[in-house]
Amino acid sequence: MKPFSQIPNPRDIRKHLHMNQQEFWSRIGVTQSGGSRYESGRALPKPVRELVRLVYLRGVALEMANGIDLCVAAQLKKQKPDLYRELRKLVAKDR
Repeated sequence: MKPFSQIPNPRDIRKHLHMNQQEFWSRIGVTQSGGSRYESGRALPKPVRELVRLVYLRGVALEMANGIDLCVAAQLKKQKPDLYRELRKLVAKDR
């Protein structure tokens, strides 16, 4: 799935995960009332849509990601592209 592409209705995702609105939306930094509006049909802004996709559809733990990790990955990709590709393959196997 490409970043910022359409995602299923967030209400369907939330219900499938057996979460209430407070649990679901606060995990990505959205208030319960804001999440309720999105579930009622208001368009999700691109950043919110991408967070829903990453956290709930791709399983990325936001608390584990930080800027330094992303910078290290970018440097590894730039300076040692073969090693970067090899590590990506290993990680993909484990998923």
